[in-house]
Amino acid sequence: MSEVSRVGDIPRAEPDDGGRGPGGDAELVQLLTPEGERREHPDYTFDGTDEDVRGYYRDMVLSRRVDAEATALQRQGELGVWASSLGQEGAQVGSAHGMSPQDFVFPTYREHGVAWVRGVPPLRLLAMFRGVDHGAWDIEQSRFAPYAIIIGAQTLHATGYAMGVERDGLVGTGDPARDTAVVAYFGDGATSQGDVNEAFIFASSYNAPVVFFCQNNQWAISEPIERQSRIPLYRRASGFGFPGVRVDGNDVLAVQAVTKAALERARSGNGPTLVEAYTYRMGAHTTSDDPTKYRLADELEHWRLKDPISRVRAYLTAGGLADDAFFDLVDGEADAMAAELRAACLALPDPDLSETFDWVYAEQTPYLAAQQAAHAEYVATFEDAPATDPTAPGGAR
Repeated sequence: MSEVSRVGDIPRAEPDDGGRGPGGDAELVQLLTPEGERREHPDYTFDGTDEDVRGYYRDMVLSRRVDAEATALQRQGELGVWASSLGQEGAQVGSAHGMSPQDFVFPTYREHGVAWVRGVPPLRLLAMFRGVDHGAWDIEQSRFAPYAIIIGAQTLHATGYAMGVERDGLVGTGDPARDTAVVAYFGDGATSQGDVNEAFIFASSYNAPVVFFCQNNQWAISEPIERQSRIPLYRRASGFGFPGVRVDGNDVLAVQAVTKAALERARSGNGPTLVEAYTYRMGAHTTSDDPTKYRLADELEHWRLKDPISRVRAYLTAGGLADDAFFDLVDGEADAMAAELRAACLALPDPDLSETFDWVYAEQTPYLAAQQAAHAEYVATFEDAPATDPTAPGGAR
């Protein structure tokens, strides 16, 4: 039986342990149960090694620690805002490990676990939310685009890039080191945006090698998924002419298998796929949000039992694939990384606004050069002015 809670007058049903979706009416791909038990699926198989699973565990723990440290830094006034990925580590780490090195990622503003796996230094993420830069990581090396703040816009960017990849002859060659696919991440709330639906249309019409990866974390800020869609999100793909699949987003093994299959389909020239990773946002939408205003505490507690990290730990422990020494080593690595990350974040230098003019174009235009000179002249008026003496009568200068 499915477990149901209520928000307002709308029933909220969660996937039951049998691998069925909300209400028992949707197939849910699951290879690892919340209790850490392996299960088979007729269409998807995890073909990784035990060492791979231990690596996924490490990646989830470390990416969660990055998230926790960034949240703490924001609360202490060191970051402007932060979008937590707490609870979504399985969806992010699993999908990232389903990619090939040449695949290209277009994220939202919450894909911290994907960024970690793709080699983006966590400090660069924090620097962006601190306002030091706009995302100064090496895009060519990581194949990970800048974070997209505008909801759903990145799906159009991904589709256009994928169309370009196909026209460059990087699809369907049969060379696994050459064939390329694109992944566009977005949340359930973004599916209500026109940009996402337009991206679906273009991707289908042009058979673009793109995987649309929706992290359905149940809430678009304070709006539950039931108020946005009366059918499971993955089913929308059929209306655009390409397949969709729903996967247990808290099952890192199933997510890896489903994403890998969808990307292989895209690289071979068979077009787009919509993957709906059914997961849950354990924290706030961002640090400016208070989720206690719109969701029930028992719903949160229900999803704690499906924690993606806990189920992998249970699997590793039950199978004798990892011992306490391994888990302690990972925890120690997380502690050391967090301390280093905090110190590095606090040491980030404030940007010089005048440099902004140099970053607009590859070659600066005369118009921008004139603006930069005017800005420098304006700033100089403050630098040359004598300091205010607060002890003088009337604050004389």
